[in-house]
Amino acid sequence: MLGSPIAHSLSPALHGAAYHLLGLDYEYGLKEVASGGLQAFLANLDESWIGLSLTMPIKREVIPLLDEASALVVQLGVANTIVLSRNGDVPYLAGYNTDVDGITRAILRRHPAPHEHATIIGGGATAMSALVAAHELGAKRVSVFVRDPAKAAPLVELAGRRGILLDVAPLDTLGDLGPLDFVISTLPGGVDLPSVVPSSPDSLLLDVAYDPWPSPLASAWEAQGATAVSGLEMLVEQAIGQIRLFTGHRQDEALPDEESIRDALHDTVGLRATR
Repeated sequence: MLGSPIAHSLSPALHGAAYHLLGLDYEYGLKEVASGGLQAFLANLDESWIGLSLTMPIKREVIPLLDEASALVVQLGVANTIVLSRNGDVPYLAGYNTDVDGITRAILRRHPAPHEHATIIGGGATAMSALVAAHELGAKRVSVFVRDPAKAAPLVELAGRRGILLDVAPLDTLGDLGPLDFVISTLPGGVDLPSVVPSSPDSLLLDVAYDPWPSPLASAWEAQGATAVSGLEMLVEQAIGQIRLFTGHRQDEALPDEESIRDALHDTVGLRATR
């Protein structure tokens, strides 16, 4: 895992548990790589490297360094996964995004009903993935709440390309909303947010903040009898997408006995194992 800061990352525990079950002698660790340092890091990789996981601030900085990018990476301008191969002595970098699949699978495994209107809180790289995921889950209209609406141009452009009706509003107006059906909060833990109210027991909230869990946002939502999905579930699913790629599978190709691996990853991060 590359990025900064990353000392808190659960990715080594997740990947390590999966590779153990798969019988693979893979080593997965953390490397602090600050903004501007990625190109130099990549230049020193040898043939022992299979792949890289990326977090902020380098999910965007990697794009011009890629030799190949998935259609989703091109569309989002964000890659969280690199699969490495060799072209002679030169490393060949293929970029992928598993964040969108992480969101969609985490939600579908808990709550498969479609929602036509989604509300996204936050406007960063994760919000870009959340916008595509919401659309793939059936949302035709999305409302985004951000600190500075003037900086929401990438979200507006992405919504236009996907044919999504997008409304952008200041974050401080979030508390003025009535009951909501489908909410994805992409803001980190510790951000003070007003409670949002579900419109029915079938309403769904995914909060990427998971330390502690339930978050205040999720606690208020669940108190109304609706479903809140932890960011840990998204983390597990996006990790499974990376593990597929790092073990030579397609991104949409399940691992051998993937449900057992998923259960083990749930246990690794303290989630109740589900099937």
